[in-house]
Amino acid sequence: MAKGVWIVAEQRGGALRKVSFEIASAARKLADELGEEVSAVLVGSSVEGLAPELAKYGVDKVYVADDAVFADYTTDGYSAAVAKAVKENDPSILLLAASVQGKDLSAALGGKLATGMASDCTDLKIEGGKLHAIRPMYAGKTFGEVVVDTFPQMASLRPNVFPAVENAKAGEVVKFDAGVSAASLKTKVLETQKDASGKIELTEANIIISGGRGMKGSDEYKILEELAGLLGAAVGASRAAVDAGWKPQTDQVGQTGKVVSPNLYIACGISGAIQHLAGMSSSKYIVAVNKDAEAPIFAKADYGIVDDLFKVVPEITAACKKIL
Repeated sequence: MAKGVWIVAEQRGGALRKVSFEIASAARKLADELGEEVSAVLVGSSVEGLAPELAKYGVDKVYVADDAVFADYTTDGYSAAVAKAVKENDPSILLLAASVQGKDLSAALGGKLATGMASDCTDLKIEGGKLHAIRPMYAGKTFGEVVVDTFPQMASLRPNVFPAVENAKAGEVVKFDAGVSAASLKTKVLETQKDASGKIELTEANIIISGGRGMKGSDEYKILEELAGLLGAAVGASRAAVDAGWKPQTDQVGQTGKVVSPNLYIACGISGAIQHLAGMSSSKYIVAVNKDAEAPIFAKADYGIVDDLFKVVPEITAACKKIL
């Protein structure tokens, strides 16, 4: 009988991603309701030493596939490793991050494990001993409650939505042979190009300042970047700004860009098309700055400023300099 709440811990470059602690905490809460243990699958090269970090957030046991073949993420390699551990231990629930890597990995795992999945979830609960996952649908216009009838019940969790709560457990390390060799992989990473700018990644940022069509050009983003530097924020963009060539696609927030959930989202010169709202509507607080009082963004914003962003943003920056 399927038993236990499992997570797939996400790491990059030998360091655990913040979202791994978030899904570990969510798993701990579910496991306590069910009276079961939390286990994590950790795949990578020289990653065994990361197990104690997961234990801090409620993980009882860490299944580690530590091999040089996993130095770079590949869909077939990582999915084969996780699938083997899951099949051998038969957990009832399997949680992953709804990150770029998590979305890719969860799709492959769903096929290998012949089970269903609720993706990009913003809430989880247990009813009748089964997992009920709540996720936004139709570009965030409604929320659906999804129940997976097969096991493991899979769900991917939106980053920055579930709080990371320390709850120390044993974190017992269980090494396993994933049975994956370099020769068995269908893909090979030839080169990794890293962003050397030192910018905060959008999906993990606590504060995001985004600019849209109202920015008028790429050079004008310097006023957002100055404010972001003061606040330790990331700078994003709407699709209109990206399509205009003002910002790279990696900075795009929205349905066809990155889905973000910061504590504070400041939208500057963004009208608020439904596709953009779908990517940031789960932010804790939303501040909108726009000259158009009828802009749709104001219907979603907690605080709105109807004025020229080129006047408002420098004033906010000046105020922050005084405070900070």
